[in-house]
Amino acid sequence: MSTTETLNVAAGTWDIDPVHSEVSFAARHMMVSKVRGRFTSFSGEITTGENFLDSSVTASIDLASVTTSNDQRDEHVRSADFLDVAKFPTMTYRSTGLRADGGDYLLDGELTLHGVTRPVTLELEVTGTGPDAYGGTRSGFSATGAISRSDFDIDIKMPLDGGGVVVSDKIQLQLDVQGVLRAS
Repeated sequence: MSTTETLNVAAGTWDIDPVHSEVSFAARHMMVSKVRGRFTSFSGEITTGENFLDSSVTASIDLASVTTSNDQRDEHVRSADFLDVAKFPTMTYRSTGLRADGGDYLLDGELTLHGVTRPVTLELEVTGTGPDAYGGTRSGFSATGAISRSDFDIDIKMPLDGGGVVVSDKIQLQLDVQGVLRAS
């Protein structure tokens, strides 16, 4: 939803519903295709202001919950070569601002991954708001962005013969989140 449309998001605190949300990523593999994965355990909250631009978000992701639909690859991603979940079990995001960008929204924030905190901006879309079957209110939010593994000291180099690498440095992020408005 663009900023030129009327937002119907109530001011308040929204708990992220992990059952109806997804935090996923994609990385280029062998320079020819993308491998996709997701995290199955995460939590967070979204606080919306009377002025939507005064909204904020915090989230925490259990990195051991990564799944790419391949057990061997998942164990390698959890290892010290990549996420090192034994030493860094969580990834966190804390927004620092929300701004309009033409007809869109940009969510600025700080991502902490692998013991390193860096600014990360996500393109944000409000996908809808409405009542749920339990007398509550839900809102949907989608966010996309990209990070560089090496910015977070995840810099394993696995070069291919003839050039390129096994796993790209650039990781694409996709979040589809459903928030449940807390009762006041």
